[in-house]
Amino acid sequence: MDLAFSPAERAFQEEVRAFIAENYPAELRGKQEEGEELAKEDYLKWHRILHAKGWVAPAWPKEYGGPGWTATQRYIFSEELARADTLPILPFGINMVGPVIYTFGTAEQKARFLPRILSGEDWWCQGYSEPGAGSDLASLRTRAERVGDHYIVNGQKTWTTLAQHADWGFFLVRTDPAAKPQEGISFLLIDMKSPGITVRPIITLGGEHEVNEVWLENVKVPVENRVFEENRGWTCAKFLLAHERTGIAGVARSKRGIERLKSIARIETDDDGRPLLHNPFFRRKVADLECDLTALEFTELRTLAGEAAGRGPGPESSLLKVKGTEIQQRITELVLEAVGHYAAPYFRAFPEGSNEYPIGPAHAHRAAPTYFNMRKTSIYGGSNEIQRNIIAKMVLGL
Repeated sequence: MDLAFSPAERAFQEEVRAFIAENYPAELRGKQEEGEELAKEDYLKWHRILHAKGWVAPAWPKEYGGPGWTATQRYIFSEELARADTLPILPFGINMVGPVIYTFGTAEQKARFLPRILSGEDWWCQGYSEPGAGSDLASLRTRAERVGDHYIVNGQKTWTTLAQHADWGFFLVRTDPAAKPQEGISFLLIDMKSPGITVRPIITLGGEHEVNEVWLENVKVPVENRVFEENRGWTCAKFLLAHERTGIAGVARSKRGIERLKSIARIETDDDGRPLLHNPFFRRKVADLECDLTALEFTELRTLAGEAAGRGPGPESSLLKVKGTEIQQRITELVLEAVGHYAAPYFRAFPEGSNEYPIGPAHAHRAAPTYFNMRKTSIYGGSNEIQRNIIAKMVLGL
């Protein structure tokens, strides 16, 4: 594997870097730096800019609106986005349901949904997890009964990220309760404005309204909104999860996170008054983290090389997911350790007009909420315990 960029690839890197510098909205940068909660329009602003450039879906085939980039170009693009600390493009439409639709969908479904996913006109959410069916997703109980040319859907989904903004959702539902668990599931596209859908907020420990529970009561869904065959939705689910797990690894973002950690450790001091980064015990923790991230990056590069050769993500997606999320959590743990007691009294905001400010330096204000929020990364997309089972079976043959 050649790790040196060609002259054309270096030129592409410079093009991406210049475009981000010239076009990333200053108001988004300000909100990120202040730790403000982002609105739907904030997420869509950067999405629309990238769509106008033709860069919003780096991995999509050109025939469906992607840029037709090589694996190396996609890698460069993700590196530059992380380097500039841009707002990530939400994955539910671009990285999750979009590839399912262009791989398994009908011509009508592709024509109807893909352009609106690219443009950001349709905001998507994911209806997978249920109470009692998270890591063991095949135990889901949301029911879809076919009545003529519709399904009638009843059930509950939970941890549905940003469903409060969603126009559409992709849902796993049970269409044959008598079949083996994985064989009786179908993949439905559901209009979130349909009668019978209720979205209720779940407020996280950091104070954010990021996730929700979704109730479906006698929701009518046209059969034409089913992707792939009835009772074979598990095929779509596995395909989607393999791509999601690869993305969850977040190598480029973690590299940015370590740089931020090191900048904090140059400011914060230990009991002897030395910068934390000069403390041998803390410095060793950072060095261990950097070594693990470098190893993970090489695994990601091998995965990209495999995709470039026409192979989809296999068990390496589980490896990426496990190590990537562990590294993300370790970064937040070390930030929390670095800022010390200033992480404890965190506040979302003070009353309007107040002259008071959050306690401690600015880099400490989001340390605790971010730490709490990142606990979920080792659970969603299939818990890390389940991923180890997959690795044991597919790699070790156990």
